[in-house]
Amino acid sequence: MSAAEGPLVVGVDTSTQSTKALVVDAATGQVVASGQAPHIVSSGAGRESDPRQWWDALCEALSQCGDAAHEAAAVSIGGQQHGLVTLDERGEPVRPALLWNDVRSAPQARRLVEELGGPKAWAERTGSVPGASFTVTKWAWLAEHEPESVRATRAVRLPHDYLTERLTGQGTTDRGDASGTGWWASGTEAYDAETLAHVGLDPALLPRVVRPGEVAGTVRHNHDLPFSKGTLVAPGTGDNAAAALGLGLRPGTPVLSLGTSGTVYAVSRHRPADPTGTVAGFADAHGDWLPLACTLNCTLAVDRVAALLGRDRDAVEPGGSVTLLPYLDGERTPNLPNASGLLHGLRHDTTAGQVLQAAYDGAVHALLGALDLVLDEDADRSTPLLLIGGGARGTTWQQTVRRLSGRPVQVPEARELVALGAAAQAAGLLTGEDPAAVARRWNTAAGPVLEAVERDRETLERITGVLSDAAPLLARATETTPRP
Repeated sequence: MSAAEGPLVVGVDTSTQSTKALVVDAATGQVVASGQAPHIVSSGAGRESDPRQWWDALCEALSQCGDAAHEAAAVSIGGQQHGLVTLDERGEPVRPALLWNDVRSAPQARRLVEELGGPKAWAERTGSVPGASFTVTKWAWLAEHEPESVRATRAVRLPHDYLTERLTGQGTTDRGDASGTGWWASGTEAYDAETLAHVGLDPALLPRVVRPGEVAGTVRHNHDLPFSKGTLVAPGTGDNAAAALGLGLRPGTPVLSLGTSGTVYAVSRHRPADPTGTVAGFADAHGDWLPLACTLNCTLAVDRVAALLGRDRDAVEPGGSVTLLPYLDGERTPNLPNASGLLHGLRHDTTAGQVLQAAYDGAVHALLGALDLVLDEDADRSTPLLLIGGGARGTTWQQTVRRLSGRPVQVPEARELVALGAAAQAAGLLTGEDPAAVARRWNTAAGPVLEAVERDRETLERITGVLSDAAPLLARATETTPRP
């Protein structure tokens, strides 16, 4: 037995590019072992990944954890949202999963919004206006382009559902991840029969939605993982809801996450319904709501610009009037799924460092623009902005967020917050606690606070102006992009 004060739990983060596993002491929050293994994601017009490699990566990550994983009493899976996993009668993938950042379903998204009452009706029914990232649009794309795949499908899952089911043998999901599908109604907290009928998806193919705090199942015997048979399996959830648990978020505290995608969100007691589609009205993993805005282009896009310029990612320079909209993968906020990057304002004296800084500014601009829409009206605007994700410890990311937000910024010292949130959910099964309270007991949000600086409104206004002026060009690119 390991030298731990309490029982051990495992939290998993199966993200776009890798699977990470943490073995955590449920009493103290101490990480006693960890492991990580990569995924392969396709390039080109689509973004796809074979779900079986997620399982292989989970096996490898847990094997790196050694004996500690075998001692775990409970496990929970946090995973990338929106991905469409289609399984045949044997539980094997019919085809590679369509991931959240696959924008090929943009035409289907526009069509579904129009055919089912328009943006306001969608927001009122599901909490969100679906864009190309939402699972329902990917199912519609699959039905149109690969009807043979649809005919072969006997189960439809999200990424975290797939791994949870391989652990337990039962098809389950949770309200947090289900709320990102587009076929789960936030008003009734149930699958929406009208939407499912419209896209030709039999509700019998969908997983059962497990309640917060409910045991999703137990680890079955025939598996390749170090868990003992009968180990408790928590509901799991989507990555952003898991990170919210991992931070122990209370309502009104804003979070800005810098990863492959950029997100800004906060826990709310009120069910969101933004008819503009900027804010997705997601559920959280323990009974409240998680209004969230998301961009497709964040750290990877900025790193790509740095590589094109032949510079280190922190080799930025101030000044100049150049604007860069880094929409290298299309964009979700603003809703321009087939747009490309745009560079404006080059002069003879523009430096490479200024162009790189402009990429950071462009990536942060949309997230901060959505911040006021994410927060409730009575939220304290002086509360520090929690900065998390892979970019959060980058000096240039920190300074850019401070300068463009005008808010104090707190950088939690805890790493792997999605996996920590999943671990807190697993611990809650054992202790009966709210997982967010578990995380607060673990003090996961503790970290240095960077004082507020004067807000750079000039840069914000310049980017807003360029985006407004370029809107017809970017929209035209969306409309004329050839369909695959």
